[in-house]
Amino acid sequence: MLLARRARHCRRSLLKSTSFCGLMMDSPKIGEKRELSPACPTPAPDKKPRSQSPSFTIEKLTVPAETSGNTRGSAEKVSRTQKSLSKSAKKHRKKLVNIEPCSRDDIIWREVTGLLGQDTVDSAIEDGTDLQAPFKFREELKVEIQQLSSNGEGLAIAPSPKNPWVVVVPFSLPGETVRVRIYRNARMHSFADFISVEQPNTSMRDMSRIKCRYFEKCGGCQYQMLSYETQLDLKRAVVVRAYENFSELPISSVPNILPTAPSPLQYGYRTKITPHFDAPIKLPRRQKNKSAPIPEALPEGTTVPIGFNKVGTREVIDIEECPISTPVINNELGPLREGILAKLHTYKKGVSLLLRDSLLMPSETLDPASQSAVSEEHVCVTDHRGKVREKVGDMLFEFNAGSFFQNNNSVLVPLVEYVRKSIFPLNNTSLTHLVDAYCGAGLFSIMLSPYFSTIAGIELSTESIASATRNAQLNKIPEGKVTFRAGDAAHIFAAVPDFPPITTAVIIDPPRKGCDENFLDQLLAFRSTTVVYVSCNVHTQARDVGILLKKSASQVEKGEKTGKYVLESVRGFDLFPQTAHVESVAVLRLV
Repeated sequence: MLLARRARHCRRSLLKSTSFCGLMMDSPKIGEKRELSPACPTPAPDKKPRSQSPSFTIEKLTVPAETSGNTRGSAEKVSRTQKSLSKSAKKHRKKLVNIEPCSRDDIIWREVTGLLGQDTVDSAIEDGTDLQAPFKFREELKVEIQQLSSNGEGLAIAPSPKNPWVVVVPFSLPGETVRVRIYRNARMHSFADFISVEQPNTSMRDMSRIKCRYFEKCGGCQYQMLSYETQLDLKRAVVVRAYENFSELPISSVPNILPTAPSPLQYGYRTKITPHFDAPIKLPRRQKNKSAPIPEALPEGTTVPIGFNKVGTREVIDIEECPISTPVINNELGPLREGILAKLHTYKKGVSLLLRDSLLMPSETLDPASQSAVSEEHVCVTDHRGKVREKVGDMLFEFNAGSFFQNNNSVLVPLVEYVRKSIFPLNNTSLTHLVDAYCGAGLFSIMLSPYFSTIAGIELSTESIASATRNAQLNKIPEGKVTFRAGDAAHIFAAVPDFPPITTAVIIDPPRKGCDENFLDQLLAFRSTTVVYVSCNVHTQARDVGILLKKSASQVEKGEKTGKYVLESVRGFDLFPQTAHVESVAVLRLV
């Protein structure tokens, strides 16, 4: 018993006498405040705190020599702590190194590698310094921007004597010197907040062009300080880099990237926005059930931000208007916000709102012939389960408010017309059948229906198939000419066994992840004369196009197939002016 008490006394003495390399600190006395660790400085009052990236250098934890002989249990605790930290660091390293192909992180990594040079990056990886950031958390410094990333952020090389490292800065332009604050470290690069421009690029930056009072705070737009011509040039450069970095094709196989097609509207074009707000009240865990009482009304004047995320964070900033959205949406945003704030006390969790521009829907009591009559009055739909009507050219489209449809109506007619001309070059009318993969509500199928004898639209979503079928009836397309079939696009060509490949065109408009290998193999087996690949992610498009070209050439070389695909043209389309986003249309031809 006496020995046990002495052992406990020794352990208590050890905990008081050692800090375990800063991992443990003495508890504050009553009335005192615990000092913050140097690695976690006090955040600025106007910013949401960010977490410091964990260190990857794990120092050896030691026990004082004079007490080590009597503290076997404490030494074991130290060993467990060291192993725990090592495991955490390894897990974080794995996350930073094993990034998803074609993801935002992958795009940045390839551009970081291009800026620093492959030899420099390989050397850092070999030395094990690729994760040893030369910056402290919230360190401020000046950097000179070298180029823009595909995401619209400035890329700068860390100033000497820092080791080769890239700093990623929003709202900055090539040639500018800017002051930044580091908030997160990654592999061979760090992310920083934009503080100010010390030396602007006057040939590009014109602050008088900015029409949004939230610019440089809201993460929605990146390019409002640029002329529209410059924006289009930058977006063409994104398409060029995507094919350089992700297609794995020789330069000779990629045609000159065409100029980016402009949007007729540069502001007031967006027909859908989804502002959101966080839960106003955090209930104790024991109250988070159906029987939890509704909290009392908040004090008068209390509010929460309703809007979009602050750039680089998950913090919501209050947005009262959005200049890139249509006037109808902005007119509705104010009253919708007021209604939310008036009953804020009734919300137990955050909500994502919906505002969608729509033509006035006719009464459902009207006969089908009268329902096709077009009202030019616009309304804002805020119910996720409501119906939306849009007019594209001479065609009408109806769909559920919460489902997908392109958010810039003004550019849809030029987009569809470009696809039509790409399918029928020089008025070639030899193609009679169309397969519209990932057809959604039937945009391409219905808009191109006058130019084909038979069209099949394939879509995984049964809700979208119902909307597409309804839209074919709404536009009085002859029965049987355009059919929509619910099915996985990975088995798409089994649904059109009677379509002759030599007279069939295929339109692909997949989600951001692109096409899977199974679908691409089926497309190669079908061997349609023309493939038009419309993409909201040019990087996955470049990857998929590269696969199609290389595999088709290999099949010809092996004598398995006749005719290989060539990339005839690539052109970006600007569906989202003032942002860095660009859509892309690639045309493949069988030769």
